[in-house]
Order: sequence, then C-alpha cells, then structure tokens
Amino acid sequence: MTVTPNSPRKPRNPLVAAARLRQAGLHRRSTGGERQLARQALRHELRHEHPPSP
Repeated sequence: MTVTPNSPRKPRNPLVAAARLRQAGLHRRSTGGERQLARQALRHELRHEHPPSP
C-alpha cells in the first residue's frame, strides 16, 4: 500500500466565511432609517397643512 501525498487545497474565499456568519438580518428599516422616515413625514405634513404665507 502506497501513501499518496494530499494535493494542496486551494485557499478559501474570505468573503464567503463573512457572509455565512452574517446570515440574514431583519427585514425592516434600521433605527436611523425609521428616524429619517419620521422626519420626512413630519416635514411633508407641515408643508401641506400650513403652506408658507406670502
């Protein structure tokens, strides 16, 4: 029985390991996105409720 040396393995892709650790996140806005949306809604409401006077 002869022993054959293992062929060198090709290096792993470092991006795949990071992606697997990350997995899937929440399917909703981040807190910063929620704040931005609230600010935009407030600005929109104020602009339409009280138009600027001439």
